[in-house]
Amino acid sequence: MKKRRLGHSELYVSELGLGCMSIGTEEKAARNIIETALEEGINYFDTADLYDFGENERIVGQALKSVREKVILATKVGNRPKPDKSGWTWDASKSYIKEEVKNSLKRLGTDYVDLYQLHGGTMEDPIDETIEAFEELKAEGFIRYYGISSIRPNVIREYIKKSSIVSVMMQYSILDRRPEEEALPLLHEHGIGVVTRGPLAKGLLSDQLLNKASEKGYLDYNYEDLSDILPQLKEKVAPSRSFTEVALQYNLANPAVASVVAGASSPEQIKSNAAAVRSKALTVEEVSIIKEMTKASTYLEHR
Repeated sequence: MKKRRLGHSELYVSELGLGCMSIGTEEKAARNIIETALEEGINYFDTADLYDFGENERIVGQALKSVREKVILATKVGNRPKPDKSGWTWDASKSYIKEEVKNSLKRLGTDYVDLYQLHGGTMEDPIDETIEAFEELKAEGFIRYYGISSIRPNVIREYIKKSSIVSVMMQYSILDRRPEEEALPLLHEHGIGVVTRGPLAKGLLSDQLLNKASEKGYLDYNYEDLSDILPQLKEKVAPSRSFTEVALQYNLANPAVASVVAGASSPEQIKSNAAAVRSKALTVEEVSIIKEMTKASTYLEHR
């Protein structure tokens, strides 16, 4: 599988990454998914301290222990679990980040994290203090690089100005083109890599199409919109290839994108996603057709 450089870092990530949130807590099944990912050439694994209250990190770390030096391990911080595990509170303070990284490292069974990401972020955060925490962790050797996982343009702009982030993780798909106007060109201009999540729009952009549609629709699209657009997209852009291929290749067609992180709950899903990423790229004309048929939405509430 092809690799792309993540921003200005020395990390070269596979074009398909594994979003580990969906692998579950049954250790043998989770390990099978991760081993299949490795077999398919995936080297980028994304987890978070939030997933299953740290259990996901433990399972991922254990499964990757024998290949630790060959993979890029990414995790996230910022969601502090409540003592009774009934939920989380947001904490982007320096003290919490510096304390929590040690817990993540312990669960992952490693001495360092390749990419440590702030798992969200708002303009109300103590941003200078947050950046200071990541910079110190980098200097201390606990992390190699850091980034943010955010779809808030104002927050992204603040980190571009003040920090040395190498990546931003954000939701992006044919049905969620919000990053295209404000975020992707800006990040590309500054040499910051984009890692995308949600490329299949909750399964709507897989070959199951409307089987996955809810009556509420999806973002700016109501059910009627989806009923109209999805079959037409299939007919015009993917008559002889899987819709998953089109969806993943649409993300990879943007020069800002380094890797598409897709979840998988079975080895079969990994194989299907890997085949889609290895398939032929979309032509300029196909990208243009997709853009004509879908909405170029912008961020409204995420400020």
